[in-house]
Amino acid sequence: MRKIFGSFATYVALLIGITGVTLVLYAWRLPPFASTVETTNDAYVRGQVTVISPQLAGYVAEVAVQDYQSVKTGQTLLRIDDRIYRQKLSQARATLDVQKAALANSAQQRRSAEAKIASGEAQVTSARSALATAQANWDRIVPLVQKGIVNKSEADATRSALDQATAVLQQAQAAVEVSRQDLQSIIVGRRSLEAAVEGAEAAVELATIDLGNTRIVAPKDGVLGEVGARLGQYLTAGSQITTLVPDRIWVTANFKETQLAGMRVGQVVTFTVDAFRGETMRGHIERFSPATGSEFAVLRADNATGNFTKVAQRLPVRIAIDEGQTLAERLAPGMSVVVAVDTAQPAPAEREADASEPDADAGRTVGAAAQPMN
Repeated sequence: MRKIFGSFATYVALLIGITGVTLVLYAWRLPPFASTVETTNDAYVRGQVTVISPQLAGYVAEVAVQDYQSVKTGQTLLRIDDRIYRQKLSQARATLDVQKAALANSAQQRRSAEAKIASGEAQVTSARSALATAQANWDRIVPLVQKGIVNKSEADATRSALDQATAVLQQAQAAVEVSRQDLQSIIVGRRSLEAAVEGAEAAVELATIDLGNTRIVAPKDGVLGEVGARLGQYLTAGSQITTLVPDRIWVTANFKETQLAGMRVGQVVTFTVDAFRGETMRGHIERFSPATGSEFAVLRADNATGNFTKVAQRLPVRIAIDEGQTLAERLAPGMSVVVAVDTAQPAPAEREADASEPDADAGRTVGAAAQPMN
């Protein structure tokens, strides 16, 4: 009897030992329980959460939305008192009118200067004609003076007329040159006036933009967070008034570097969301982060100092959520997710290549379709 009891106890102990080893192997996913499915609970729903802030300061004149309200692109969220900015726009427009008037006056001055040049050139032509006449009179009287036919006083008068005609010509030529320099000054000054007009136009545009910025609108479709602005509140530029969560969301899963060996872009992913009590959803790998999370940390560890302990790093993996899932509409950024990826499944590019490769034995095409995971 003792022998039978001893043998039974041995069998029980052996069974307990085998069960313990089996549980350890299963818990650590060691052969023969090794699995190609990689999972992580370090995963969250993400979205392009946009902080809405004013570009200028002022008192809140109207709050047109409420907390958690759905909005459309261009819908008014909040309006700042715009009286000051309307007056600034009127002031900028008045300055623009002054600069345009100065520019128009410059054009009139240029036409006047060109007319003076034409008048001066006509006077030069007249002075040349008078000089030619005086020169001819002098040339005729010189021989007569030498012969004593004309007295000296008449000769002096003719010589004086010649000198006077020469001086008049020089004066007319100088007047034309002065008029030309005045015209050049007007042309140079016009460039400055044109620049002033452009500056005034830019000031009007800036004032128009500031006036438009008193009306804060939704940059895209989405749902608002908590609205922090109140009627009559004074806002400063850059102060946060609310957040906008667009409809586009995705899942970011932080896998250990030891789990990434078989992962490819396009592989099917299944995940569960804690808020949905284990309901399974589907997606696919969209892209991998260019660096691990530690590389993007503000304070990165320096492994070149002190004793070194190797720690497996995590690489963020972006997962696109497949369309046509009812629960996808209830997902919100920040929700916790558990993600599973079967690394044995081929990527879509590999499946397409396999599907187009002929099977010589069976005389048909073969494809390695990914099996759905339960």
